[in-house]
Amino acid sequence: MIILGAILLLIGFLADISVLWTIGMVLVVIGLVLAVLGGTGRAVGGRPHWF
Repeated sequence: MIILGAILLLIGFLADISVLWTIGMVLVVIGLVLAVLGGTGRAVGGRPHWF
């Protein structure tokens, strides 16, 4: 999710498309939050692992 967000951020910045920029930012933030929660061992969405 973080990688997809970074790709959308890059495309949105280069093509000057604000919608892609916004979606990319949201995906990066959500990906980072899930990574931190998963790293601490906390269950996310009722699942102890996301994979």
